[in-house]
Formats: sequence, structure tokens, C-alpha cells
Amino acid sequence: MKEKVQVFGRFLSGMVMPNIGAFIAWGLITALFIPTGWYPNEAIGALVSPMASMLLPLLIAYTGGTAVYGQRGGVIGAITAMGVIVGSSVPMFMGAMIVGPVSAWVIKKFDRKIEGKIPAGFEMLVNNFSLGIIGAILTVIALKGVAPFVEVMNRVMESGVGFFVDHKLLPLASVFIEPAKVLFLNNAVNHGILSPMGIQQVEEIGKSVFFLLEANPGPGLGILLAYCIAGKGSAKSSAPGAIIIHFLGGIHEIYFPYILMNPLLLLAVISGGASGIFVFQLLGVGLTSPASPGSILAVLAMTPRGGYFGTLAGVTVAAAVSFLVALPLLRFTGKDGDLEESKDKVKKMKQESKGSQTTEMNISSGSSIKKIVFACDAGMGSSAMGATVLKKKLAAAGFGDISVVHSPVSSIPQDAQIVVTHKELKERAAHSNPNAQLVLITNFMAAPEYDQLVESLKDNR
Repeated sequence: MKEKVQVFGRFLSGMVMPNIGAFIAWGLITALFIPTGWYPNEAIGALVSPMASMLLPLLIAYTGGTAVYGQRGGVIGAITAMGVIVGSSVPMFMGAMIVGPVSAWVIKKFDRKIEGKIPAGFEMLVNNFSLGIIGAILTVIALKGVAPFVEVMNRVMESGVGFFVDHKLLPLASVFIEPAKVLFLNNAVNHGILSPMGIQQVEEIGKSVFFLLEANPGPGLGILLAYCIAGKGSAKSSAPGAIIIHFLGGIHEIYFPYILMNPLLLLAVISGGASGIFVFQLLGVGLTSPASPGSILAVLAMTPRGGYFGTLAGVTVAAAVSFLVALPLLRFTGKDGDLEESKDKVKKMKQESKGSQTTEMNISSGSSIKKIVFACDAGMGSSAMGATVLKKKLAAAGFGDISVVHSPVSSIPQDAQIVVTHKELKERAAHSNPNAQLVLITNFMAAPEYDQLVESLKDNR
């Protein structure tokens, strides 16, 4: 069940995360130019509503369609999304997440049915008209059927969430969110559920607390601070460095091994998360757009005018409560845990969350390698850290002139000669850059394939 939820959540977040830049652009325009923003401007502020109701859903639908069937799937996904956009009075993020992949699946099945049956010379004609006709039909279906259904579902979810907000029960969400993060379900929760609701709330009041529920770096900071004081061995010595990566870099998964060494620490992050949400609600703060990655810098960048005190207060309280709960747990119930063993657990869980259990690498000899790209759904987070790890290994082996960068799997640079990615992203990586050699791994943070790749480059030097 967990694996199925992870696969589904990963697919949902895969439609949103590559477009985070667009969300941030929209959030900045909102924070700056709406009537309550830093620099109110009616003309520029007029961009906010069209971007939320049209641009962002279209990008989501296109990305979802592309993931299913390349550019052709992306085009029909965007076409069909216009049906749910026009047919609804609220931003159709959920609708776009549905119709984008589904419409791409439909055109993919159609193309498979007629494959090899088109007379020579008529391929382009059939391809263009089939996409246009099927796209038009699906758009009408989306307008008349999908949009009303999703709008009803939106109202039901809004009522349910409204009950928790009105009765000050939203902090209870931490009971689910914090353990979900350790199980790598955070993207499913954040980008599949919280972000769509948050964007709708921004349309209404200019900010949303939903963007702070999962991205708050406070609970994890409290855990790492507790290890700095009461930890033992390698866990204590590595905690300060982990704080920098987590709090400033926004890579929350860096603190997961510390919790797995003592699972009782889940009580600390749940308490910290709930306390932070309580303060956010009490002071009426929220963000204008998703903060991704969950760095304090990203959180502050998305904080609207007048909200800095409340945002920092919530993060501080979350860190303090998490620290105060974790400290006695470490001192009185903690043991001399094995950080490496806990990291191995994280690797295994990360592999499960990525849906891959095996590795594959096939580096051919030949031309000199000049560029290696790390590719994942969003092109950030653990893949960026993996790129840093490999870059150091290459430099130590005398390959400092090789460029090592990271990017979304949907837009791998065409000059990349080697692409490092997860096995489950193999098809998308090959479609994005069919000429690159693939290194398929199970974990970006510490893959044995990195050493194999370095040795392979040495052999073919």
C-alpha cells in the first residue's frame, strides 16, 4: 500500500515540481503588486488571476501529458485542460492533474492502434488531425463532465479543511504530515493536496497557510539541534553540517536518518510541526506560493508584506518545541545508534519511494566526456546533492574539467553525454535526450555507481 501511494504521489508531484519556477513567479507578482502587497499596482496585479486560473493549470496539464506520451501527450493535455479551466469558476489544478495524463494516455492508445496502418505520405496529416479531433472531443468532455465533478470535489475538500481551520484543529495535520515526510510521501501531500488548496486560497485572500504545513523547516531543525547537544558519535559530529543543508539548503531528507535511529523522535517533529501551525494560524500568516525546496530562504522569499514576524515566529516555535521534546528522548531513551545503518534504511525507503530496486550502468568507450547531468522529476533536492558528490569524486580522480549539473528529467540539456537518473525515469530520460548514455541508480545521495563511473572513465581515458 505504501509503495502504491508513493508511486501515485510521485506522479502527482512530478506534474507540479518542474513548474515550481512558474509558481514562484506568480507568488512574487502576488506578493508585490496586489492591493495589500509591497508595491500595489493595478495594471501589474491584473496578471495574478489569469496566471492562477490559466497559466499554471496549463503548465501542469502539459507536464503531466508529457510524462505519459512526450510532447504529443503534452499538447493534447494542454488542449483538454482548457475544458476544465473554462468550465469552472475556481483554479483547476486538480482538474489539470486529471485530464493532462488521461488525455495523453488516450492519444497514446490511439497511435498504437493505427501504427503501421497509415499510407505512406499521409503520416503528418493523420497525426495532426487525429490529435486535433481527439483533443476537441476530450476538451468538450472535460468542459461538461470533468469540470463540474472536480468543482464539487473542491467544495467538499474546502468544507472539510474549513472545518479544521474554523475550529483551530489544523495543527492536527502534523500527525500525518511529519511521519509522511520520513516515509517519502511528502511530495504527494505537499504538491498533490496542499499546494492546489493553497493557490485557491491565495486567489481569495492573497496568502495561504497551507504552503507552510509541510515546508516548515523548524521541526527538523529542532531534531538536529538536539543531536548537537545530546547525540553520540558520528550522529553528534555530523549534525551541525546537516543543519546547514536542511535549514538553508531546504533538503529535509538529510534529517530522516537521525529520526530512524530513534523512532520516538517522531513525537518531537509532530509536536514541533503542530506548534508551528498553531502559531501560523494564531498570527494569521501564510505564503503567496509554494516554498520549494523547504529552505528558510525560500520560505521568507514567499512571505508577503507584514508576515515576516509571524512566519519566523512559527518556524522558531516549531524548532524550539521539537528540540525540547527531542532532547530528553535522546538523553533518557536514546542509545548509541548507528548513523550509517539509519542512512541505509533511508536509502532503502528512498528506493521504494522511487519504485526502483536495481541498478544499471552501461558507459561505452569513445569520445571524451565533457558534461554529465543528474536528472530527476524537479531537478533539485537530492539530485543536486548527488551531482555535488560525483563532482568531488571526479575532481579527485583528475576529471575536474567535466561539467556536472542537475536538471529536470523533462528538459535534459542536449549536450549532455551522460545522464544519471533513477531507473523508473529511464524512459523519460531517454526521450528527453536520446543520445546520452544513461547511468541508472537507486539513490542520489550515495550510489556505488559513482565509483564505477569514475573507474569506467579512467579505463576509457
